[in-house]
Amino acid sequence: MSSQPNLHGLSAVAREAKSWPFEQARLLLQRILRLRLSDAERDLAATLFAEGKFAEAVQTLPALAKPIIFQCGYGASGLPHMGTFGEAARPTMVRTAFRALTEDALATRLIVFSDDMDGFRKIPDNVPNKDLLELDRDKPVTSVRDPFGEYESFGAHNNARLRAFLDEFGFDYTFMSSTETYKSGRLDSILLRILERFDAIQSIMLPTLGEERRATYSPFLPISPKTGRVLQAPTLERNVEKGTITFADEDGTLTETPVTGGHVKLQWRPDWAARWTALEVDFEASGKDLIDSVRVSNRIVKALGGEPPEAFHFELFMDENNQKISKSKGNGLTMEEWLRYGTPESLAYYMYQSPKSAKRLYFDVIPKATDEYLQQLDAYNRARADSNVPAIDNPAWHVHRGAPPERGSPVSFSLLLNLVSAADASTKDILWGFLERYIPNASPTSQPVLDQLAGYAINYYEDFVKPSKVFRAPSDQERGAMQSLAAKLKALPAGADAEAIQNQVFEVGNEAGFQPLRSWFSALYEVLLGQSQGPRFGSFVAIFGIERTIALIDRALAGEFVSA
Repeated sequence: MSSQPNLHGLSAVAREAKSWPFEQARLLLQRILRLRLSDAERDLAATLFAEGKFAEAVQTLPALAKPIIFQCGYGASGLPHMGTFGEAARPTMVRTAFRALTEDALATRLIVFSDDMDGFRKIPDNVPNKDLLELDRDKPVTSVRDPFGEYESFGAHNNARLRAFLDEFGFDYTFMSSTETYKSGRLDSILLRILERFDAIQSIMLPTLGEERRATYSPFLPISPKTGRVLQAPTLERNVEKGTITFADEDGTLTETPVTGGHVKLQWRPDWAARWTALEVDFEASGKDLIDSVRVSNRIVKALGGEPPEAFHFELFMDENNQKISKSKGNGLTMEEWLRYGTPESLAYYMYQSPKSAKRLYFDVIPKATDEYLQQLDAYNRARADSNVPAIDNPAWHVHRGAPPERGSPVSFSLLLNLVSAADASTKDILWGFLERYIPNASPTSQPVLDQLAGYAINYYEDFVKPSKVFRAPSDQERGAMQSLAAKLKALPAGADAEAIQNQVFEVGNEAGFQPLRSWFSALYEVLLGQSQGPRFGSFVAIFGIERTIALIDRALAGEFVSA
């Protein structure tokens, strides 16, 4: 999506940047210096950093050479959705800011970790072959058959869906599977430590649980060697020397099993803590609903002798009914659905905006997010033209990971939607017939972003705008004003630009006495286009054509758009 950014020479600007990714990046740098360096080494690092000698600092202080680990998690028991994507997008923005702050001298890594060894407890509503899934209930998700019949397991299917999108978007990440991590032995030393410090872990966890669950709780969830299910079974005996626990299998048989090698799965809070400790995670973002869980997991990390990561909490996404989006419910948007109507950049922009505020994640946010992103990109490029210093607090800088393109789109998404509506355009070729006359030397090749938007606009119009269009007849005041507008448009000189046209629209509205003036524009949209709002009307007329707009007004005033 973006070229490789040039992050050199940005550290001084980054130290003063106000956007939230830079705020988090500075906190993260403080953590790295505090944990990895002695007091004397920190003073040396501060001196070298102030002089812009980041590479020299890494060479002089070997502890800084170890990669800084960013992590995000994915619950593989359901299909990916926008919340899942946001969990990767936001750490990536902080990672880019951190790289700018340190001029890319400190190595960084983003781990996308799939919890695909979790027991499959709830069957999602938005998948086929639910009866097949019922047979595999409670097994690790990577042992559940794929209801779509495409992969070796449901976990593998969902992992592939996630990775395909992250790859398409151009994320730089390392994918890790919980199943593979457990079975490979990567967590073995931590699992044995939890076994050894079992009572300390229990003293942290039990006060957070209800009375009934406290009675049987164990951080270890054994996987039945007979049924393959992940069991919520109490630990009856522990053998630290052998590295085993004893539990009652589903048929009541007392069974001894190692805690290593993928024979058990940790409960999710201890699992989170074990992962942070084993992978030495430095930064993780999570939803506001997990604040208490982060606190508990932090305590477990300390009990294991580790250091919790720097945490960032974001608000949750809601669906059109203001309900939290859920993988199992399948409410809200899927990644594929957003990409039918909007660019990946518009999605990243939506993720960037006000992460501490709850936001609706439904189809109607796409046009606004798209146009706001384009406005920010234009503002970034204007600032870049005026100065050699990138506007790193501009959202476009973060959306494009430090390398925004030099050009966006000369036409807004909302304007394209209205053009599709007025022209009854069913193909991009029809739209380009108008656009080529409005933009000199424009073509799909020379304006690739605009060409993309044209396709998205057609899809969005057909699926959402067209079915909900409601035309109305004009009032007497509106009829007179529209007749006056048609006359003024007819009198304009050939080649009149959007600004000249807009001035005429304003003049007519003022002369007709519309108060507030926006009611005049609402009337134009509702009578001519069958919707309550639209883009700058002068720009619409300039692209659609003055003669066609006059004909559109005549047809509306003749009652052609209003059902009898």
